[in-house]
Amino acid sequence: MRSISLSEQDHRIQLRRAVLASTVGTAIEWYDFFLYSTVTGLVFARLFFPRSDPLVGTLEAFAVYAVGFVARPVGAAIFGHYGDRIGRKSTLIASLLLMGIATFLVALVPTYQRIGIWGAVILTVLRFVQGVGVGGEWGGSVLLAMEWARTTRHRGFIASWPQFGVPAGLFLANLAVLAFSAISGDRFLVWGWRIPFLLSIVLVAVGFYIRLGIRETPVFTRLVAENKVEPTPIVEVMRRHPKEIALTALCRMGEQAPFYLFTAFVFAYGTTTLNIGRDFLLVAVLAASVVSFVSIPLFGHLSDRIGRKRVYMLGAALTGLFGFVYFAMLDTRAPALVFLAVVVSLIPHDMMYGPQAALIAECFTGRLRYSGASLGYQLASVIAGGPSPIIATWLLSRYASGYAIAWFIFVCALISVAAASLLPDYTNRDISRE
Repeated sequence: MRSISLSEQDHRIQLRRAVLASTVGTAIEWYDFFLYSTVTGLVFARLFFPRSDPLVGTLEAFAVYAVGFVARPVGAAIFGHYGDRIGRKSTLIASLLLMGIATFLVALVPTYQRIGIWGAVILTVLRFVQGVGVGGEWGGSVLLAMEWARTTRHRGFIASWPQFGVPAGLFLANLAVLAFSAISGDRFLVWGWRIPFLLSIVLVAVGFYIRLGIRETPVFTRLVAENKVEPTPIVEVMRRHPKEIALTALCRMGEQAPFYLFTAFVFAYGTTTLNIGRDFLLVAVLAASVVSFVSIPLFGHLSDRIGRKRVYMLGAALTGLFGFVYFAMLDTRAPALVFLAVVVSLIPHDMMYGPQAALIAECFTGRLRYSGASLGYQLASVIAGGPSPIIATWLLSRYASGYAIAWFIFVCALISVAAASLLPDYTNRDISRE
C-alpha cells in the first residue's frame, strides 16, 4: 500500500513540475515572439523602412513580421520529428535556446541609417529563426503537461496551462515595452526598444534551468520501452492523418487571425489611424492579457465538463460577431470604450484557445502526436496569423474603415466553425495506452 501511495505522490509531483516547466517555458518563448510583434507596429517601420510612405512602411514591417509565421511549420516539422523520435524534454530545451538566442540578437541589429537595407535583411533572418523555435515549442509543451495526466477528467484543464503561457508572454512583452518606453522617453526609438530584447537571455536561462529538472512523459517512456517509436513520424503522420492536420489548421483561422489583430495590428491602427497614445494601448493590451490568465484555464476546464468542440465552436461564433463591436468601439476614440474593446477582445478568443491544445493533440496517437499536433497547429500560422496584419493593413488602405477588417474576422470565424464541426471530439478518450 505504501509503495502505491508513494507512486501516486511521485506522479502528482511530476505532473506539477511538468505543468510548471511547460507554462514557464512557453511564457518565455511567447515573450520573445510577442515582443517582436509589439515593437513591429511601434518601431520597425520607422527605423528599418524610413524612406517609405508610413502606410507602406507598416506593410513592409509586417511583411518581415510574417516571416516568423511562415517559419513556424518548418519548426513544427523539425522539432515534431525529433520530439516523436528522441522525446519531448530534449526537444523542448533545444527550441527554447534557439528562440532565446535569436531574440537577444534582434537587440543588436543596426538600423537603416547605419547599414541600409541590410538591417531589414538581418531582422528577417532572425525572425525566421524565431519562428522555427516557436514552431517546435507549442506541441512539446502541451504534450509534456497533457501526457502526465492519468485520467480524462482534467486533461483539457491541464493542457490549457501551456496555453496560459501566451497571455503571460504577452503581458511580459508589453510590460517590458511600456516600462522602457517610460524610462527612455524620447530616446525610445534610439535605444529604449532594444533593452527588452536583451533581457530575454535572462528569461531563457531561467526556463532552461526549470526544464532540465523534469522527466520524460510516461507516454513516450512507454513507447520507448515497447519499441514503438516511429522512425519517420512526419512522413507517417501526413500519410495517416492528412484530414486531421488540415482541419486543425483551418479550425484555428477564427482564433489566430483575430488574435494578432487584437494584440499587434491594434498598435499600428491605434497610433497612426486613430492617433491614440502608444502607452495607452500598451496598458490596454496588458489588461487584456491579465483577463486571459483566468479565462484560458477556465475554458479549458469547461471543455472537460461539456466537451471541447462545443466550447470551441461557441468561441469562434462569438469572435466573428465581436469583430464588428470591436472596431465600432475603437473608432469612437473614446478612451473608456477603446480600453474596454481591447480588454474584452481576448475573452471570445480564449473560449477557443483554452480547449484548443487538448482538442488538437487528442486527434493523434502517441507515437505521432508531437508531429501531428505541431503541424496542424503551426500551419495556421501561414494562412492566418502571419497574413492577418498585412491583410488588415491592405483592407484599411482600400476601404478606410475598420469594418472591412471586421468582415475579415467574421469569415475566419465561419471557417473555424465549419472545420471544428468536422473534427472528432475525443474529450473522454484515453490517450495513455495509444
